[in-house]
Amino acid sequence: MFTSRLTSRIATTLAVTGAGFIGYIGVRYMADPQAMAPSFGFKTYPTGDAADFLNVKGVRDVISGLVPVALLVAGQRKSAGIAMLVTALIPTGDMLSILRHDGSTATALGVHGVTAALVALTGVLLVNERTAETRAVTA
Repeated sequence: MFTSRLTSRIATTLAVTGAGFIGYIGVRYMADPQAMAPSFGFKTYPTGDAADFLNVKGVRDVISGLVPVALLVAGQRKSAGIAMLVTALIPTGDMLSILRHDGSTATALGVHGVTAALVALTGVLLVNERTAETRAVTA
């Protein structure tokens, strides 16, 4: 698939923006999990000492954002795309968990579902990129 420079820039912008966003969410979950938990979409959530478990979500989110950025910095755009396609399973799982436990359908679909779709789209864009050298050889 031919990918223009514009499409490549869009993929990079989506990847970096998404990484920054999920990193920010992760830091917020680590810093103040009880304030963040209600926005996840479940009807109930851990409180008190049990809310400390939400730090795990924070760490997961921060690392999920760092992996594709590290691969982009290393020049491994296709690998970053593959990582993003796999990472799209995280918000998909979150969405399905919320729906299964009768949480907020709007949050499940509107936050986690849309996130999964954007992460997957970014992954597809990155995986389908071709370098200028590859385009010259196949042209």
